Amino acid sequence: MALTIDMRVAELLASRLCHDLAGPIAAIGNGAELLDDEDPDFVRQAAALIGDSAGTAAKRLQLFRFVYGYSAGATAGPPPHALVLDYFAGSAIACDYPEPMRGLEPAWQRLGCALLVIAGEALPRGGKLALTREADAIAVAAIGESPGPSAEIRDALGLKAVEALTSRTVGAYFAGLLAQLLGSGLRVAAEPGGFRIFCEAGG
Repeated sequence: MALTIDMRVAELLASRLCHDLAGPIAAIGNGAELLDDEDPDFVRQAAALIGDSAGTAAKRLQLFRFVYGYSAGATAGPPPHALVLDYFAGSAIACDYPEPMRGLEPAWQRLGCALLVIAGEALPRGGKLALTREADAIAVAAIGESPGPSAEIRDALGLKAVEALTSRTVGAYFAGLLAQLLGSGLRVAAEPGGFRIFCEAGG
């Protein structure tokens, strides 16, 4: 079944992706401007800034291409688990993408990657994420100092009104659409020390 989205969703999604890529790309530009400095140590720091920022941009772009631009039979680049582990590398979030999950159909892994990103954003002080299998679907378990996704993100995961979406919540709405394609709906539940985002049959 094809995924058809509202024009507003497409616009907000483009805005969100541009926002997430703008930071590291701007840092590359800033670093390049500093390469003309006469202090060798300063130049080395600028070069390191450029390298780190380019790496961040590349990791985000590769993951976003899989989550938001994947089409069946057209996978390219690193496998999904490598994409999402690279995405969180160097952050305050530890991500567990166990071997059994790596053999799931790409559509389920696409949803899993989207949910890991959403769960990670709900852990501003860092924590642990794990992609797990539940019955015939998947879930993301999160541990950290957080009550979980905001009410707006929860509404978006549940595919509430498109008119209420913003660039901050549109990724969650897109994840809800991916779940819908797989015959599921998304829910959030509080857990001891964290929260869980899981699929519910039939939405």
